Amino acid sequence: MSIFKNFFNHQNNNTAKEETKMTNKDKAIALINTFATGDTEAAKNLLAEGYIQHNLAYGTGRDAFVGSVAYLADAPVKTTVQNIRAFEDGDKVFLQTVYNFAGAGEQVAFDIFRFDADGKIAEHWDNLATKAAPNPSGRTQIDGTLEKQLVDGEETRKVVSDFVGDVLRGENPDKLTSYFDGDSYIQHNTGIADGLSGLGAALAALAEQGIQMIYNKTYMVLADGNYGLAVSEGTFGGAHTSYYDLFRVENGKIAEHWDVMETIAEESTWQNQNGKF
Repeated sequence: MSIFKNFFNHQNNNTAKEETKMTNKDKAIALINTFATGDTEAAKNLLAEGYIQHNLAYGTGRDAFVGSVAYLADAPVKTTVQNIRAFEDGDKVFLQTVYNFAGAGEQVAFDIFRFDADGKIAEHWDNLATKAAPNPSGRTQIDGTLEKQLVDGEETRKVVSDFVGDVLRGENPDKLTSYFDGDSYIQHNTGIADGLSGLGAALAALAEQGIQMIYNKTYMVLADGNYGLAVSEGTFGGAHTSYYDLFRVENGKIAEHWDVMETIAEESTWQNQNGKF
């Protein structure tokens, strides 16, 4: 009996060591991959029991997440998950991913996961949008630069925070051009072309249609190297909207931008009461 006991203790220790080696980014990617693998045990082990869900279409708590994994595993069409970019900032990981849940169609998403002191995933926020055709400059919602510069994330956070406040929230619009290197700006928004000229043309077209894109409040700005993700609330064409904007900063200027906009569902349809933000 002691031989078997020692063997199983050894196996358990090895498993614990493997889990310890995983970074928070590894864990976040492993969790979203359970949608494709159907591995409910892996999902349960990665999540804190009191897991807080901010996706308003799903229930909160670990059991609700595990139930979603089991549901997708039984679906007739297999779910696919393709992570594009992964970043880490303190106790949070933020991911850019393409999902196709049970064959319902490809969606581009930003996910944010907060980790607790035990290394478990304790909270989640996200924005999803249907994958669209390339924009007027031929760029997609996910292509573009993949390399990350090992610069001070706090400098990136400041540039992004200031830009979002001054320009997107409209607090100091005269500073717009100071955030860019001339007209050099790579744009991945589905309806906007590259450069400040492309942004100006798109905003003018919206104005002609009587559509306003308004940012009212920014809840968090996460940064890793020269990438920063801003999470904001506002309206688009009068509809209550959640904005997730990812920026690549180069030499202190905004060089590239990806985003996902999502209309916030009516509260009567929410499956949890944690709120979108």
